[in-house]
This record gives sequence, C-alpha cells and structure tokens, in this order.
Amino acid sequence: MKAVCWEGRGDVRVETVPDPTLLNPRDAIVRITSTAICGSDLHLYDGFIPTMQEGDILGHEFMGIVEDVGRGAANLKKGDRVIVPFPIACGHCFFCMHDLYSCCDNSNPNAWMAEKFYGYTAAGLFGYSHMLGGYAGGQAEYARVPFADVGPFKVPDHLTDEQVLFLTDIYPTGFMAAENCNIQPRDTVAVWGCGPVGQFAIRSAYLLGAGRVIAIDTVPERLKMANEGGAETLDSMDPDVFYKLRNMTGGLGPDACIDAVGMEAHGPHLDYVYDKVKTMTFMATDRISALRQAIHACRKGGTVSVPGVYGGLLDKVPFGAAMNKGLTIKTGQTHVHKYLPRLLRYIETGEIDPSFVVTHRVSLDEAPDMYRTFRDKKDGCVKVVMKPH
Repeated sequence: MKAVCWEGRGDVRVETVPDPTLLNPRDAIVRITSTAICGSDLHLYDGFIPTMQEGDILGHEFMGIVEDVGRGAANLKKGDRVIVPFPIACGHCFFCMHDLYSCCDNSNPNAWMAEKFYGYTAAGLFGYSHMLGGYAGGQAEYARVPFADVGPFKVPDHLTDEQVLFLTDIYPTGFMAAENCNIQPRDTVAVWGCGPVGQFAIRSAYLLGAGRVIAIDTVPERLKMANEGGAETLDSMDPDVFYKLRNMTGGLGPDACIDAVGMEAHGPHLDYVYDKVKTMTFMATDRISALRQAIHACRKGGTVSVPGVYGGLLDKVPFGAAMNKGLTIKTGQTHVHKYLPRLLRYIETGEIDPSFVVTHRVSLDEAPDMYRTFRDKKDGCVKVVMKPH
C-alpha cells in the first residue's frame, strides 16, 4: 500500500509499504477513505518530537471502512464506516474507566520511553513517535487499529467524510480546550492560534455559552475564518496585544485564555528570539511566546487552557504570575472517546458543520508538497484533507 512516511526533519515521502494485518484479536483493519494533516504533525516534520525513526508512517486523523476485524472486537463488522480517535485506549484501566482516555495505562508498548521523559506514560498515539507507541499512522491506504472494541466510532452514512473526519482529533480538541475554561454565561475567552484547533475552540466556546471570543493570530486567512466564526481579532505580532486585551475587557483581562499554538510559537518580543536561539542550539525544546502571553493576559482568578502540544522542558515560564493571580491551568491530550456522542449530535442538529475548516483537498501522492504548504502557511492553507483511494 501507499503511505506517507517520515524520513527525517523536513522530509516526508509517499512510499510503498506492507499492508497491515491483524496482530491481536482486538484489532481491526480500516480502509482509509479520508485522512488529514494536523498542526501537531508539523512538530514531527520540523523535528521537534524525539524518538521518530526513518520510515515511520504519519497521520492520526483518519476514517474509513472496516475491512477485517478480530474476534475480540465483536462491536464491529466488515463494511462499518468509522472514525478512529487519535489516542489509543484499552477501555479498562483506571484512566479509561474515568474517561481519561489519552492517559490510558495499557496502550503504549514503549511506556518506558515516555516514563523517562514524563515520569508516567500517556496513551499510545497513531503516527506520533516511538515514545508514544510507534504505531503506524493513518496517512495511508489502510491502517491497523488496536483495541478496536474501544476506539472506532461508527458514523452515519448521511454525513459526509468532511463533516465527521475531524471527530478524530481537532474538533474534540478544540471543544475540550473550551470546556477546560469553565465558561460561564457571557464570559470573554481569548484564543491564541487560529489554526484548525483554534477555529474549533472559538466555535466551541460559543456553544458552551461564551459571550465574546477574541482570536489572536497573524495569518490573514485564519483571522478571516475566526471572524466568520464570530470572533473579534488581534494580530499576534502586534507588540501591544496585552494592553489591547486589557482595554477590550474593561481592564480585567479575558476570563479564560486558550493557547492553541504550542511549542512552535512566534512572537513580537525579545523572548521569541531567545526561545528560537535556544531551540536552534538544542538548549531548549519549545518556543512558548503564546503561553507566556496567555498567562500574563488572563484576568486574576481566570483559567488558562492549553491544547497546544508541548514536548519537553519550558524556559522562562511566568509561573509567579500564574500563582499570584490565582490562575487555573488545564491541559492534556484530548480524551476523544469521551466527547464523540455529544459532538456528533451537534453535527447532526446543524449547530456546527466541521467541514468549514477545509481549504485543500488532495490525493495522498501530494502529501510532501502539502506538508510544506501547510507549514509555510502558503496558498491560504488552513486544513488539508487527503483521499488515499
């Protein structure tokens, strides 16, 4: 089969690899009908995530048709149309039983690697380094899905792929980011980063009762999309973002701030240059301009929600501001399984149509070019969907 493979920093290729097979009674094989490039895939592309190996199959946002299924996944049958959550969960450990699916204790066969980095392991993830399981991803024609009695979620035929594909990751991620803000009626929420997750965080904040959302980015097409979703906008490269947010909120600051940027943030101040030099010289792992701004800008007693991916040790975190202002900080990989029934209802009732975020539709063969286009924010690219078949 064809698959998009990581071959080094800035180097992805479409290669011919062996078809996946059932390895466990709880496995399923899915013929992929739609797959996407996620913003967090760019952290792999740019070499920020450790333990990648040449030839690793990328991709964690995919859906398709069940082609084969093990005897331990009696909930599925050949021909079922499913989306596949990006975290792999066993369904039976302490964390899965408490709806903390991305913290699953049993789905990462390389748990010892994650424990060295983070103290404890997280769940295994599709297409996202050997530290998180080394699982082949879904930017391919077929994928093996472990724990298929828990993960794959059946979706109705009357909805298009593009309406349900993002249930695999970015829609639940944006929703969980907003839910973590503990939004009260008429709250003001500021969102740093208007990529796909930021776009869903904006719309989810309104679904959860926010009175106002302020979106912060510097890419015109992303700001336009945020504005179409009801957000006011600010340019993230404006050195006065903090003061403008303060003035827009009567001096208090936003009730909640969402960092949907993560480890490759850009910024207008000297701290960005400091971060960039340290990451380029391998003295740091992450650039955190957006997180610093969110912590500084949030009102006293507010919440900072962090769906943006961070990989290692953060330098110059203004934790004194967080502590003295009494901020709540909530973060984590998304517990996708928990949100699927609720978010599917929003789609079916027409309260949201997730396909709004798609700007580019291409074949799998075009993946290397589209990684560059997406990373460099060219051609108005916000979200790429690929058709393997």
